[in-house]
Amino acid sequence: MTQRLRYIIFAAWVMVLASTPLWAENYTVRLAIIVAMYTALSQSWNFIGGFTGYPSFSTAAFFGLGCYAGALTQNAGLPVILAWVFATLFVGLFAALLGGIILRLRGHYFAIGSFGIVEVVRLVISSWGDLTGGGDGLNVALVTGSPNVVAQTFLAVMIAIMLIVFAVTVVVDRSRLGFGLRCIQQNEDAADMVGVNTTRYKVYAYTMSAMFCGTVGAAYASWTGYIDPSDSFSIIMTVKVPVMCLLGGVGTVFGPVVGAAAFLLLEEFFWTRFLEYNRAILGAVIVILIFFLPGGLLGIRYRELFARARARLSQPGAAT
Repeated sequence: MTQRLRYIIFAAWVMVLASTPLWAENYTVRLAIIVAMYTALSQSWNFIGGFTGYPSFSTAAFFGLGCYAGALTQNAGLPVILAWVFATLFVGLFAALLGGIILRLRGHYFAIGSFGIVEVVRLVISSWGDLTGGGDGLNVALVTGSPNVVAQTFLAVMIAIMLIVFAVTVVVDRSRLGFGLRCIQQNEDAADMVGVNTTRYKVYAYTMSAMFCGTVGAAYASWTGYIDPSDSFSIIMTVKVPVMCLLGGVGTVFGPVVGAAAFLLLEEFFWTRFLEYNRAILGAVIVILIFFLPGGLLGIRYRELFARARARLSQPGAAT
């Protein structure tokens, strides 16, 4: 599949998501919002986990911080968009300071350390009850309008965030930064020897990943109108986002888009048909797909696959 065709398919997919209020019920519009949201999160994770090759499990920490930073500033009277901007900058600053420390770790040590960040931040938010509401959660000032108008507004917001992250991904992929991050992924010591400032590049990737997660979190808090630590710092989210990227193809421009859409559509399919065992079945299917498709869905050579299928069908006795 050519790159141009992929852009065309992506544009068509965005149009399908954006047009759901015109032809679908509220449940489908909500699903479209979730798809756009997780696509943006998956693309964000791709900066550090895909391009750089560092297995980060701190997505939920940045998402949750974005939720609370946006909610608190919005409740304080700041306009919604400015609250989202504040949350983005706050989470980005937090990640830049944290990245200078945690990115000195590698491999499993970095994975465990990044996973621990989620729990540490969640416990701080839960304990700071006077400010955050603690375990009781926090109500967020609602965006005015009818349910349909609010749904359409946040669908447009999530799609806009998704497109911004996609555009940044394209720029990074074609830039010197993207080249440096791929060098780090291949061999960090060799990249350092040939002049790549590995520490700075890793902090850049980690910060970009966190900032957009914070933006999504702030928008999510405004959409739902209520947040609490267990939902905002969900361990399930921390695992789901990397799996989406792996399913589509890590370190690619379109992999997170394909992976998020495929994962959420599969999740919806199994949830509606196997209510009690949907997570177990979905988990088994995802493991099988990743095991047999290490390059993700985008790593499949479809032309060769179709050519082999055609050749087998054309063999004598193939139809018998």
